[in-house]
Amino acid sequence: MQSKIRVAVVRGGPSSEYEVSLKTGAMIFQYLNRKKYTPKLITISKSGKWPITFRKLKQNFDIVFNAMHGEYGEDGTVQTLLDKHKIPYTGSGVAASRDGMDKIASMKLFKRAGLAVPQTRVVRTSAALESAARSFGFPVVVKPKGAGSSVGVSIVKRLSALARAFQKAVRRGSVIVQQFIAGREVTCGVLEIEGGPAALPGSRNSTMLRAKDTQSNFHYLALPPTEIVPKGSSFFDYRAKYAKGGSDEITPARISKAETQKVQHAALLAHRAIRASGYSRSDFILQEPTTNNSKRKTWILEINTLPGLTAGSLLPKAARAAGISFPKLLELIIEAGFKNG
Repeated sequence: MQSKIRVAVVRGGPSSEYEVSLKTGAMIFQYLNRKKYTPKLITISKSGKWPITFRKLKQNFDIVFNAMHGEYGEDGTVQTLLDKHKIPYTGSGVAASRDGMDKIASMKLFKRAGLAVPQTRVVRTSAALESAARSFGFPVVVKPKGAGSSVGVSIVKRLSALARAFQKAVRRGSVIVQQFIAGREVTCGVLEIEGGPAALPGSRNSTMLRAKDTQSNFHYLALPPTEIVPKGSSFFDYRAKYAKGGSDEITPARISKAETQKVQHAALLAHRAIRASGYSRSDFILQEPTTNNSKRKTWILEINTLPGLTAGSLLPKAARAAGISFPKLLELIIEAGFKNG
């Protein structure tokens, strides 16, 4: 009889998304199939202290399920540590994690892949921010260059609000300003699955878009897009993401079949452009047409290489709409983690 896979569910860490990470880790631990896995929760302190040595981690577990978000867990730091000790883990590797968190680096890669990206500029002072905002025209988006969950993000509609937005963002590191694109906000998840849709009995294959990985038997599957309608917020900010009833999340998105496939194709391009592994979720704006005859343009905003896996998270909802249960989703992520390890 084959022994169960020993999974270390690593959560927490020195990040502004510490609490979200705790919830993600708890959900993963709860829903991992006990017939296949022996999981254990490992919580990293806010100061970055591990309750176990890497030597013990390697001896006692077969794989790390990375449930950390934001700085440290998602930016390549923990991936570097795990690579150093040759410990397999879920999600993207060092380079993709680093580039996914770095909004300037990822935008360059997206543009090279042929995706439409908003005008973006790094600003180091309030004066530089004002100059860029005048150049782009109001409103503009001001946010940290390397933070997730919309932490520190502001949509600024007038000159007098720029200084406050800069101070809010600079607490998290370097600041960027972006052209604001008005339109419908959608997000689309991507999974890597060995054998492709045929390996998912019971799934709704018609809702997914597939691309083959030429280097392996894995396939990239783009899930049904989700439309996001924030309630009480002007955009999908931290509150809209995590507060109960903070937004309406509609899966599948209320867009045409052609637009759905366009978003899915863009999500696949984004995933591959930064060399993501296992799974990801990309955010887009479908710009409203300027004339009755024009089509909505699809703009990519950013990619999340470690999407949340809480009860209210978007990726599990999209997977469920495609006929993939939460335990099965976790299984697929672990299988891809072994491939990348």
